Amino acid sequence: MYNKILCVYLLGFILVFCVRIAECTEKGVLEGSSISVSADIAVNSKYIWRGFALDDDPVMQQGVYVSAYGVTGSIWGSFDIDADDNLSSDEFDWTMNYTYEKNKISLSLGHTYYGFPASNAESKEFYIAAELDIPSSPILTWYHDYGKESSGGGDGDYWELGISHSVPFNKNSITFDLIGNVGYNHKLFINGDGLDVSIGAGLNISLTDKMFFNPSISYSVPFADLEDSNDGNQDSKFFGGFKTLFNF
Repeated sequence: MYNKILCVYLLGFILVFCVRIAECTEKGVLEGSSISVSADIAVNSKYIWRGFALDDDPVMQQGVYVSAYGVTGSIWGSFDIDADDNLSSDEFDWTMNYTYEKNKISLSLGHTYYGFPASNAESKEFYIAAELDIPSSPILTWYHDYGKESSGGGDGDYWELGISHSVPFNKNSITFDLIGNVGYNHKLFINGDGLDVSIGAGLNISLTDKMFFNPSISYSVPFADLEDSNDGNQDSKFFGGFKTLFNF
């Protein structure tokens, strides 16, 4: 019951927020300003994060993002739709990010607070990312979690290399998107070192000039200590879902 109340609360907050922003957009309040606002609502068959299965049940995930002058603040949440497993994955995240762009290079610095209300746990991490504006859009990110393990923190490091490619068709109103990620885990929620690889494909469908629908499917494979039954104990998994995005 607790997780469903949180889910309804955050979903209601996002819907009210979207309505208010839409009203401001219609009135031209944001016109000509440097502020951009977006939101998304997603339903996924599982919650897979950096090779970990945080929830084997379907989940609802929502977020709101506000950006200005290269700075983005966001709130994001994930909640069980079902509760058939014994995993407590309910989550609230607060993130602040700054991105600097020069020529074809984007550098980002950010910090995320992770809150897990169902298990009364929390964690914190900062990250640094570099992305190249070239075919496949490679992005390399280093995450350092400094949360105390006694409070539910990861107290470890994670490096991730991601690539993506979009193929437009139907007069660019639809794109076919391919993504791939390779992650190296050093003692982040495990005792040793692990690897994970994920691949995915999806569609980005433009419903209006400010609303998009994104169905997708992915496959995640753990390696080394991440799949060791005495450490990470993770398995390969397919998962999929759909997301609706709003830009204001």
